[in-house]
Amino acid sequence: MAAKRFPVEASHILMFARSIGDENVVYTDEEAAKKTEAGGIIAPPTFVQASAQFDPDYFLRPKVGQPWFGSGKNPTGIVRAPGGGGGGGGGGLHAEQHYEYHRPLRAGDVLTATTLPGKTWEKEGKRSGKLVFSESVTEYRDQNGELVVTARGVGVRTERPVEQPAKKEEA
Repeated sequence: MAAKRFPVEASHILMFARSIGDENVVYTDEEAAKKTEAGGIIAPPTFVQASAQFDPDYFLRPKVGQPWFGSGKNPTGIVRAPGGGGGGGGGGLHAEQHYEYHRPLRAGDVLTATTLPGKTWEKEGKRSGKLVFSESVTEYRDQNGELVVTARGVGVRTERPVEQPAKKEEA
């Protein structure tokens, strides 16, 4: 989920561009950016994802005093009780992300995000049972109410966890 109100500042764009290793002057240098087709500083294509950092309740942010659920220790993030066993319940993951830009996102814009449900579909998996795909669509509008970016994310949930191969014992 994105923040409801997301101010886009040149310093945010600069830090985001640096964090992804993109040195394009259109993201970092006002004078150089003015001489480009963009006509000023614009944001990199995936920048709107940073709006999550303005959401105080962003579900992926670690919470003080609570264990973080996103450990890569387990392939699905699912923690099983000692002794194994089943119990059903699969895992989920972020499968796709698409961005459609209706105009460049500029420093000084103040975006408002609205997230809507998208399509849902199913496929039969080979090892995890049914795969359920669901799309969410987030529309980012500027301070004038004009649509700037449409972001589409696709998540997939499995019917049951994929069983991991048994570990070979070393001699």
